[in-house]
Amino acid sequence: MKLDRAELGRGALDPAELAGELGLCELELREYRDAAEHLTWSLAQDRALPRELRGRFQIGQAKAVFYVVELLLSVDPPDAEVLIDGKPIGRTARAYKLFLEPGRHMVRARAPGREDAFHVFHAERGDKQEIMMQLPRAAVVSAMEPPATSKPASAQPAARAKDPGPWASWPGTLRIAGIAVATAGVSVGAILMIRAGKLDDELAARRDRLLGQSPSSSSMCWQAPRNAPCAELARLQDARNLSGRAGLATIITGGVVGAVTAASFVTDLSFLGSSPARGRIHVSPVATGEEIGARLEGLW
Repeated sequence: MKLDRAELGRGALDPAELAGELGLCELELREYRDAAEHLTWSLAQDRALPRELRGRFQIGQAKAVFYVVELLLSVDPPDAEVLIDGKPIGRTARAYKLFLEPGRHMVRARAPGREDAFHVFHAERGDKQEIMMQLPRAAVVSAMEPPATSKPASAQPAARAKDPGPWASWPGTLRIAGIAVATAGVSVGAILMIRAGKLDDELAARRDRLLGQSPSSSSMCWQAPRNAPCAELARLQDARNLSGRAGLATIITGGVVGAVTAASFVTDLSFLGSSPARGRIHVSPVATGEEIGARLEGLW
């Protein structure tokens, strides 16, 4: 379209028509971003455009928008200055409709008494981006407010280290093993002693029956040969004696191990790398014909 300077001077062309015609020219020059902005602004002036021009401008605007990025931007507060890629857009509003070249862009908004807001995005041609930017109020420190004074930290007494438990470090493993051995020894010894008692009762019963059937003396069974009727009594006697002795030895061993294990809880083990105990004791095993055990002497 050829523009006559005289017509422009007389105001024959409306600004909306002028912007639209300029947009169509930019579209022919492949300046799509400028064309999209001018055609969009022209179409926004609804009452100023005839129907024929509006149709032409709508077709041109659709072609231009296809090659650019459409940005719908809302800013709070509305008087904030907006910069696109470091360049101010030159006006303020609450909402903007902008057209940008495809690629990466950075949007920045700033206002007095507010913190700056930033938004970075990447878009291809034909894309539409919607961004909402709200600028928070900047923190204000009053000059009259006295500086906060830190209270001197009161000296806290050092926490007393807890004494290591009786199961700490490797002595605890030995204590556990000692308890297990002592328990097993006493249990097995008790079983053997019970078996020896039962064998003794059986031996006495058979001897009484044998003596009741024969007028012989009570010592004949102990000197009898292997094939004699009372050879079974000799076998029972040997089994009783063996069980009794084994049971007694096992109980004594378990008692000694148990006594030593018990003593380790209160005995100074510093020579083994463990922390010393408060007191010392003396342990001595005791075994008599009537009782078996250990005697502990000391102060703790």
